[in-house]
Amino acid sequence: MKIESVETLLLGEVAAVRIRTDDGAEGIGQTSPYRPGITVKVLHEMVAPHFLGQDPWDGEALVAKTLRTHYKFPSTFLHRALCGVDTAIWDLLGKVTGQPVHKLLGGAYRTDVPVYASSMRRDISPEDEGERLQRLVAEQGFRAVKIRVGAPLGGDEDVAPGRTERIIPHLRSVLGDGIDISADANGGFTAARAIQVGRMLEDQGYFHFEEPCPYDDLAHTAQVAAALDIPVAGGEQDNVLRQFRRMIDEGVVDIVQPDIGYVGGVGRARQVAVMAGAAGVPCTVHCANNSMLRVFTVHLAAAMPACHQPQEWGIENRGWELVPMYEPMLEVVDGRVEVPSAPGWGVELVPSFVRDAERAVSRT
Repeated sequence: MKIESVETLLLGEVAAVRIRTDDGAEGIGQTSPYRPGITVKVLHEMVAPHFLGQDPWDGEALVAKTLRTHYKFPSTFLHRALCGVDTAIWDLLGKVTGQPVHKLLGGAYRTDVPVYASSMRRDISPEDEGERLQRLVAEQGFRAVKIRVGAPLGGDEDVAPGRTERIIPHLRSVLGDGIDISADANGGFTAARAIQVGRMLEDQGYFHFEEPCPYDDLAHTAQVAAALDIPVAGGEQDNVLRQFRRMIDEGVVDIVQPDIGYVGGVGRARQVAVMAGAAGVPCTVHCANNSMLRVFTVHLAAAMPACHQPQEWGIENRGWELVPMYEPMLEVVDGRVEVPSAPGWGVELVPSFVRDAERAVSRT
């Protein structure tokens, strides 16, 4: 069995990937969303040539070889493209063996995965944010949520004066003590300000404090983690495995958050989860949008002991996220998502998505 073709299907902010082998096997995956047009070009020029004609069972070795070959180009787009091919290979292997991907990743530590309702918005008042999260808790049974504080890489600025100070206690007052609430700063604070905000979160009994300082400023993030009792989380922007090891081994974060799309696929995200598990550090996979990344994340979380905390579930419905891409859609019931049990990812591309997408194919 050899990989005969790598096909991309680009529509809006997402690109699906379909691989086929010389004996007719097929698997589907997806690159990371956002600027997928660039990612697709990188995939066909820099990634696909290293997989064509190769045995898909060597997928993780081929990912590593591709990264070594392009060591002068350690870009996010290379890793985003690798995610597309990697995830399509996992689906193919699941289908040819008749097993769901989580079985191939190590087996089902859990058959359903707890998730938290993750807000992406800062352009919303504390009152409106509290109201919509209250509604989601009531409708879908979420037992955990996450809000945004500060401004992305904001240098201690806020999107509105005093918003951080207002939203932290307000969300606790409207959701009550039975809901775990986390806060994401997207690297918006200096260490001193992050510690101040962290104390506010601790006073309100928040669950974790995500990316308090710029993600590449490990020294200041570690300073914040050492000063606070609330767990500090981070890692979504990183794609270098040695950087994850440093973050874990040096106590930079208390919760590690690889993103399957950003780190280069499920195989590399699994390596981060294994590192975390060996160190006794929880792994909460970053997954902030409604795409197939949700499916990949649920399978990985099902198979990894370190993924025992609620995983991220984005609640926004931006325009591109409303275009049906795969089916059946995953659903949150009582704050949990059932892990698909069909072979591969357990989902297929929607015919209308395939029909409307812009295709490109690399062949042997």
